[in-house]
Amino acid sequence: MNDLLYVNGGNPLEGTITVRGAKNFVSKAMVASLLGESPSVLRNVPQIRDVAVVTGLLELHGVTVKADAEAGVLKLDPSNVESAHVADIDAHAGSSRIPILFCGPLLHRLGEAFIPDLGGCRIGDRPINYHLDILRQFGAVVDKRANGIHLRAPRRLQGTKIALPYPSVGATEQLLLTAVRAEGITELAGAAIEPEIMDLIAVLQKMGAIISVDTDRVIRIEGVDRLDGYSHTALGDRIETASWASAALATGGDVTIKGATQPEMMTFLNTFRKVGGRFDVQEDGIRFWHPGGDLRSIVLETDVHPGFMTDWQQPLVVALTQATGLSIVHETVYENRFGFTDALRQMGATIQVYKECLGGRDCRFGQRNFHHSAVVSGPTPLAAADIEVPDLRGGFSHLIAALTAKGTSTVRGISLIDRGYEAFQDKLVALGADVSRD
Repeated sequence: MNDLLYVNGGNPLEGTITVRGAKNFVSKAMVASLLGESPSVLRNVPQIRDVAVVTGLLELHGVTVKADAEAGVLKLDPSNVESAHVADIDAHAGSSRIPILFCGPLLHRLGEAFIPDLGGCRIGDRPINYHLDILRQFGAVVDKRANGIHLRAPRRLQGTKIALPYPSVGATEQLLLTAVRAEGITELAGAAIEPEIMDLIAVLQKMGAIISVDTDRVIRIEGVDRLDGYSHTALGDRIETASWASAALATGGDVTIKGATQPEMMTFLNTFRKVGGRFDVQEDGIRFWHPGGDLRSIVLETDVHPGFMTDWQQPLVVALTQATGLSIVHETVYENRFGFTDALRQMGATIQVYKECLGGRDCRFGQRNFHHSAVVSGPTPLAAADIEVPDLRGGFSHLIAALTAKGTSTVRGISLIDRGYEAFQDKLVALGADVSRD
């Protein structure tokens, strides 16, 4: 597929689309199937590249994966788990960071695991030291090699006590996938409690795990000797939902998103309403629309759940370029997430980025020389441009900007968006967008 998309913008998006399971949950639930002694069934699975990557990695390790892509159903049978060749893992994983989460399950099932050099979106440091430190505390032996990292478990992994300096989603997932079959009790303080984490806990509980979540971000896991398979329907993708909602707002459109649900969207819905957007929560989705008139500027600060999600920030910033007045956005989760605004300025947006904390509180990036606050002045008309996609979420934000701008934009590197947005070009066409690939 051509990696270049032509977007003739300036028209409102209108119509109905469907979102399926959350990218940030589905891949982790697929990995969790490795822990079971019997097959698992996962429903509401989107057709995205991350799912294909994890499918391939599971198959390399002997898991039988049967997919009904149209129905969004995966059947995963881990009966014959085996070690995979290092070269095969490296070749198949590509830039994906998901192999790090295979480690706990593979250490339990095989006594060893391998991680190739890890990639991922260029939005911050995203180090894997949390993961390796967690695995060491369970008793894993970590051996760094030229082509990656080899891990082994000389004996059964042991429960441990861990306190995270920051509620890392990835580190919390690592601990959950490792602790459920470790011997004894594991306690994690400072845990992430995002909806996708809670859905992963629900999956593990269905498999036989014993997990409690306290109100003070402490998760306790009592290890068990055996886990079985699960049958589960993935929660909807709240990031994709917010992306299309922001596109509706920025273009002055009216979009109904089937599969979107209210509970995990509440913080976004409040902000959407403050900006001046309207929404209607329906039985099978949520309708988002621009009611006419001026959008309002806001002060916004990202945070871990239940705060305003960092992945909602980028698409909403595009809509804020069309709001009247000065909007202030303080990013506290990823230190380098405002790189995507360079393209918006090229298209005519008035956005300034700052190293200072411009939110209601100081954050961990305030003294570290990162441009992590932005002031957006609007409304400013956007003009078509030649754009290079920097990362998954920034790329979709650029796509929203191109849809908002007058004229024809050329968006390069569009395949990055395929990682997390199922059939996004088909959805654009369904909403009346004028887009084409060579």
